[in-house]
Amino acid sequence: MFLSTLVPWALLLPSLVLAKPVRRDTQAVPSFVLQYAPLSYLYSQEKYWPADVADHLTHVTPQEGGKNIASSVDFSTIGSLASDVYLTSKDDVESHPAWLGGIPTDSSGFTNAPATIIVVNKAGGITDAFYFYFYSYDHATYLDLQFGDHVGDWEHSMIRFVNGVPQFVYLSAHSGGAAYNFSAVTKQDGRPVTYIASGTHANYATPGAHQHDLPLLDDQTDKGHLWDITKNFRGFTYDVSAKSFALASGVAAGGSKEGSEGVGWLNFAGRWGDKQYPILIKDGQYCITSSECKFVDGPTGPEAKNLGRTAVCQDESDCDIKSSL
Repeated sequence: MFLSTLVPWALLLPSLVLAKPVRRDTQAVPSFVLQYAPLSYLYSQEKYWPADVADHLTHVTPQEGGKNIASSVDFSTIGSLASDVYLTSKDDVESHPAWLGGIPTDSSGFTNAPATIIVVNKAGGITDAFYFYFYSYDHATYLDLQFGDHVGDWEHSMIRFVNGVPQFVYLSAHSGGAAYNFSAVTKQDGRPVTYIASGTHANYATPGAHQHDLPLLDDQTDKGHLWDITKNFRGFTYDVSAKSFALASGVAAGGSKEGSEGVGWLNFAGRWGDKQYPILIKDGQYCITSSECKFVDGPTGPEAKNLGRTAVCQDESDCDIKSSL
């Protein structure tokens, strides 16, 4: 009788000992990170809204060399995938499956698609707060032609705090971005206001037309739909020296999900969408340069955005901090 009850517990002991719990930071996302978080306005005619990474993963398959390496991917497996893996849509994107459209915000700025906030503490009292925005699709039409469409879309803004006081703001846009003194940007309730471009989701400090990476091509922004990312987000910290993530306290759906999802997905160094399609082989692909095509590679994730940066800009070799808009 004694042995029959002891043996099952004995068999469980190795797994109990070897199980590695996900580290949770003792400190939640600092209050100042939320107090000064950007208030963002999506374009009034936006069709590709914020998306939840959890939902996105159910619609993609990991591919390497153009071939499936698994039938599915989830939070428990994505972190172990190689950097040359593409999370490829299960659907033909030209058929416009509903999941690519994301989840709209409501009048209060809330969306059921959680944002991602990553807090990075650095020397000299510096805290860099990264506010990541995820979308399942990037779509843009210029001169009646599509350029740069891709599955998955990671963009971010960053506020640099010194001893809890906001000093600088960085806004990502396509392959680059712009940095500002915190005092220079427009505020709403003390929070910086940003504008998210239609379809491409590039971030800007002012509404209106903005020069895209290619001449004669403009991003369009306006004070359309409010997105307050503090209402629903997954929260994390990042240790630069250890290159490791830990859970912090999220809010709403993001906060309730992150404990079971863990942090491994943030280590994925591959692409969050399809590999650039061959010319004239799939979906009418065309290119005007080697990199400017109708469809391009899906993006890399948050860890590839230089979280350990010393300068304010993601590209530290060229970082002009603007003192006015």
